Amino acid sequence: MLRKTLVKSAAGGSEPDASAAQSALPGTVSTSGYQNGSIPISALRPIAGTDHYLAPTAAAMLERMMSDARMEGVSLGIVDGYRSFADQVALADAKGLYSEGGLAAKPGSSAHGWGLAVDLALNDDAQAWMTSNAHRYGFVNDVPREPWHWTYKADPK
Repeated sequence: MLRKTLVKSAAGGSEPDASAAQSALPGTVSTSGYQNGSIPISALRPIAGTDHYLAPTAAAMLERMMSDARMEGVSLGIVDGYRSFADQVALADAKGLYSEGGLAAKPGSSAHGWGLAVDLALNDDAQAWMTSNAHRYGFVNDVPREPWHWTYKADPK
């Protein structure tokens, strides 16, 4: 999978709440006002323990979801998060566009380019856990051909 060269910048068990996650992030900046794939790293948030980034609230809710899954004995691995426009172009070149039977969104239209999508490494137990629980954290599997692709929808644009 594609890797980005990034400059690193500085995450319960009850029902998750996106607004609580947002307020738990002092100094959170918005990703609005940027183009898809052109969000500066300073406007994103690193996902703890990885070299991947997401929009701040999406990252906080993903970390909370991963922690809760871990408490239930389920491991959710991260394959990819935010993708720059250049990464989206390279992926489309390598995997082909959906419109042509491939596995890549048209560059500039990917939820990865907004920092709202994550590709996960999931075994059967983890996939079942995600299917049953991801919505509680604002994540949906919105690409039917990609069971590993989960998009954070609770963050208003």
